[in-house]
Amino acid sequence: MAGTDKRKQSLYFPESMLQDIQHEAARLDRSLSWIVQRCVKIGLPEIRKLPSVNDVDEGEGGEEG
Repeated sequence: MAGTDKRKQSLYFPESMLQDIQHEAARLDRSLSWIVQRCVKIGLPEIRKLPSVNDVDEGEGGEEG
């Protein structure tokens, strides 16, 4: 089994989002970390569908000039 990376990272959420995460953590009797990790795991495929900044055409959405 590969070792688990135990480095810590601080994340800052808007107050309303943090309250939602805390509510779900309490409802599911899970840690905030577990909730965020599951959100990433579930949402990452959708996030990967979004175009990157390099994928946007030069003429789209930019200023003309």
